[in-house]
Amino acid sequence: MIERCVIFDVGRVLFDWDLRHLFAKLIADREELEWFVTHVVTPEWHFQHDAGRPLAAMLPERKAEFPGHAALIDAYAARFNETIPGPVPGSLELVERLDAAGVPLFAITNFGHEFWAGFRPTQPIFDRFRDIIVSGTEKLMKPDPAIFALAIERFGIDPAGALFVDDVAENVAAAEEAGIAGHLFKDATALERDLVLRNYLVG
Repeated sequence: MIERCVIFDVGRVLFDWDLRHLFAKLIADREELEWFVTHVVTPEWHFQHDAGRPLAAMLPERKAEFPGHAALIDAYAARFNETIPGPVPGSLELVERLDAAGVPLFAITNFGHEFWAGFRPTQPIFDRFRDIIVSGTEKLMKPDPAIFALAIERFGIDPAGALFVDDVAENVAAAEEAGIAGHLFKDATALERDLVLRNYLVG
């Protein structure tokens, strides 16, 4: 059993994510852009894929509902990586330092199975992780307690020695309910302080 480890979320902890990063390239008018990401390709609709629903089911339904936006809906599927413009400042450096210090690293991410297959190979930082639970693959999403139970079993960890880092308070609370200490992520500077305080890193 692994006695101490750090478990990361991916979106908005390790990598920035916003649908606007893609659609601002395709929709010039700011008001139209905001309408589109709050009515057509919305985070709530996108989260269906995170929950395990295949794109082959989601896309035709949405295009039937919004036929005038079919090309943009197709762009969501074809160009999803452009919704992830790059790392959150400082976060990947902390992953590298933890790995260099011999701290076992894991991740639990709400991420669509198909989109993860397209994103994971572009980011060698994930080679430093021993295992990553992807919601769309498991058809379990944070903050469902079942995804944390799965992580404890599959990672082979002692939850009392683990720290879970996520930007969503409900997810952190669910981890804590499972016996895993939580850090509500705001920025890498605050996370670094917490990692030092908890003796995962040397200051």
